[in-house]
Amino acid sequence: MTFPSNDTKSNFGKWIGFAIIVICLYVAWQIQQILLVLFMAIVLANALDILVETMRRRGIKRGIAILLTIVLLLISLVAIVSIIIPSFIGQFQQLVNLVPRGFNQLSININQLITRLDPSLVAVLPRVEQLIAQLQPILQQIASRGLNIFYSSLGTLLSSVLLLALTLMLLANPTPYRQCLVRLFPAFYRSRVDEILKMCTQGLRGWLKEITFDMSLMTILSLIGLTILGIPLAFTQAILTGFLTFIPNIGIALSVIPPFAIALLEEPWKPPAVLLLYFYCYFATQKLDDNPRFSKLSTYPAVLLPGFVLLGQLFFGTLFGILGLFLAVPLLIVSQIWLKEVLIKDILNKWE
Repeated sequence: MTFPSNDTKSNFGKWIGFAIIVICLYVAWQIQQILLVLFMAIVLANALDILVETMRRRGIKRGIAILLTIVLLLISLVAIVSIIIPSFIGQFQQLVNLVPRGFNQLSININQLITRLDPSLVAVLPRVEQLIAQLQPILQQIASRGLNIFYSSLGTLLSSVLLLALTLMLLANPTPYRQCLVRLFPAFYRSRVDEILKMCTQGLRGWLKEITFDMSLMTILSLIGLTILGIPLAFTQAILTGFLTFIPNIGIALSVIPPFAIALLEEPWKPPAVLLLYFYCYFATQKLDDNPRFSKLSTYPAVLLPGFVLLGQLFFGTLFGILGLFLAVPLLIVSQIWLKEVLIKDILNKWE
């Protein structure tokens, strides 16, 4: 009776491991929306944990700090739902009505200008209604992707509750979930995986500090500037600006559109004034990010090149829809750290 050799056992084990990896990747692709919601919960849990760690540095025990953070979160949610959202929705409906009027006015002004130069160009240039009709299917397709989990049989409310529950569970006791992920890797590599996960946590928290600062500053500066310029619905547009700042580059560009369109319905000097306002707001935010006094708050180990950020937004937006667009930067941070540590350092740098 012959027994399989050690080489045969080793090759068989490698093929089994490879098959398990392929199966895991296939299952992960099938539940990609659920994994995306889980990633959202991880990002939110890291954001809340920053507040917990701040309380701990001031001598408050972690359990009490977590409880205080949850209480502050619930109070903030109640305040947002009862105070901010009603006024925001009322003004947002007016904003939706005014923005198309502003673009119609822009189209009229452009057509008048072209008519003075060459009337034959008016028939060639597309109208605003045609552009909106062409963009609408694309926007609907992006919006539908990534939000399917929220419009599934569970419903929006229950899905939001699920996201909140996952966030609080990860915040209260993240160690067991971290250990479960580490155990999915071979024993010899588990300590290295734990080290990489710590890097990912550090990178996400550093970016969250920076983006929270940028969102707050853009909201305040745009509110003050739009109020001084006398642009209607300044509060709603400032909140929208802060929210869109979460999306680098693209968000800032999108946030300029509503106030610029509304300014077209006002005095002629207001549209360029709005553009200058948002340019200086963005410039001031970037300058403060680069200021050494804010370096401890705004720097994070994963340095992302602007071109990679734009490509990542395009990739994750196409793959996951609007949620992927909002989570493009944290997904890029985590992906970059894993590629750098695993592929480059542990494989390519040691390849003889």
